[in-house]
Amino acid sequence: MELLKKNIHMDRISKEAVSQITLEDDLNVPENKPDVSTLNLNKGCVVIDEIRPGTDHVNIRGRLSFQILYHTDEDGCGLVCLEGRIPFEEKMNLQGVLNTDNVTVEGEVEDLSISLINSRKLSVQSVVTLNAWVEELYDEEAPIGVYGEDMAEYRKASLNLAQIAICKNDIFRIKEEIGLPGNYPNIFQILWSDVNLGDVEFRVMSEKIQMQGEVHIFVLYEGEGEEHPVRTFEYNLPFNGSLDCHGSKEGMIPDIRYTASVQEHGQPFITVKPDLDGEERSLGLEIVLNISMKLYEEENVEIVTDIYGVTSQVETALRPAGFRRLLAKVNGKSKVTDRIRVQGSGGVMQLLYSEGTVAVEDQQIVENGIQVSGSLNVCVLYITGDDESPYANVQAQIPYQYTLEVMGITPRDMGRVHAQVEQLQVSMLDGEEMDVKAILAFRTTAFSTVPMEIIQSVQCRELDAGVIAALPGMAIYVVKKGDNLWNIGKKYFLSVESIRRANGLEGDEIFPGQKLLLVKGA
Repeated sequence: MELLKKNIHMDRISKEAVSQITLEDDLNVPENKPDVSTLNLNKGCVVIDEIRPGTDHVNIRGRLSFQILYHTDEDGCGLVCLEGRIPFEEKMNLQGVLNTDNVTVEGEVEDLSISLINSRKLSVQSVVTLNAWVEELYDEEAPIGVYGEDMAEYRKASLNLAQIAICKNDIFRIKEEIGLPGNYPNIFQILWSDVNLGDVEFRVMSEKIQMQGEVHIFVLYEGEGEEHPVRTFEYNLPFNGSLDCHGSKEGMIPDIRYTASVQEHGQPFITVKPDLDGEERSLGLEIVLNISMKLYEEENVEIVTDIYGVTSQVETALRPAGFRRLLAKVNGKSKVTDRIRVQGSGGVMQLLYSEGTVAVEDQQIVENGIQVSGSLNVCVLYITGDDESPYANVQAQIPYQYTLEVMGITPRDMGRVHAQVEQLQVSMLDGEEMDVKAILAFRTTAFSTVPMEIIQSVQCRELDAGVIAALPGMAIYVVKKGDNLWNIGKKYFLSVESIRRANGLEGDEIFPGQKLLLVKGA
């Protein structure tokens, strides 16, 4: 007798670790930049340059790239953008990792603080979180049949499993030129820019992945002219396209992530380009999206869960296993509102720029859902009524809590939630207060792990003569609570079909107190 097995293709994170590091440095203002009067905006990102795994650790080399927008009192200048970096090297413990493993590392800026030492020197402090993990594909061998089944009885359990069908990386380019409206001045220089992607959707098609979304563009620039007026420009650019994906087909379940490649200073590529008349009135946008895609395919698999012999003694060796099934692929949105009060002199005369980032600080499995909590971090740049400090900014953390509905989820199930700011609107209520309205978007692909003992191998041997002699040639069996045809047949070395036939049963249903005729060799 031999087991017929099927490979169930799955993936898992076999090793992972999280580490926080503190980065700090002093930044000297370059000679070609004017003195710093007041600090207005800052932002930063972590760029990983090298990942070298060793035994039980991984060496990470990277940098914190940041930008600072400040105001100067020097004549002929106003807002100035300054860029910098802090390199780092970190040896991170990652238990079980080997130098041959493919380790992924992502860095996130938890906090970035810029303070003024003097007009020519700034203090930069940041807390960075590094996440490292090893993801691997593997096969779980599941018994789905038995060779030589005339010698044995076996039963199956039907499971709806999610197998990984495709795992690959790709890139998608977004390239566009955007002209300024006619009533905007020509661009002298860009002071600050922000590029975000929103409403990105992926659809699995035959041999390709269809994608669409929007790019939200904000540019704060200094216009041409004697007074170099400061202007803001915002634009939503829809995009769509497709990626070749051999083997994909409709009905597959996508779990797709994307990140945008950045320039040296950590921001997406946006440049000033001349229009057809040679004037600096166009913005050139080029983004490279790094796409990490996993496509799962649901399949109903019948797994052999038990075997017993009729004409021989069958012994089975069991081992623990876990199979994955899809619980849900869900998206959800939540509204966040609050008011921000401005401190300091001058008040708010005009809003120039606002940005929001969403931080997921905790996620917990609750009844029929994943509860996510964290904060919406809002930063607003505005013009004040103070001539000595005409620009100022205010920052606020707005807490949120939201539950993504996932029916039947349990604490052992998988479901990492991804969050982003879909819409952010900041408006003036008066000279001292702002109204914030935002829509946060959440998404997850949740899987349930089905633990079970599966049969690894079987061995057959002749029935013990004493066991055969002890079995009655014919008997009346009174069904007890918890009995079924399977365990009765297993006890008396009878096939389920022979019990049905001897008792005129059409199905497997029996009830306590029922009398069954058992006939050896029937």
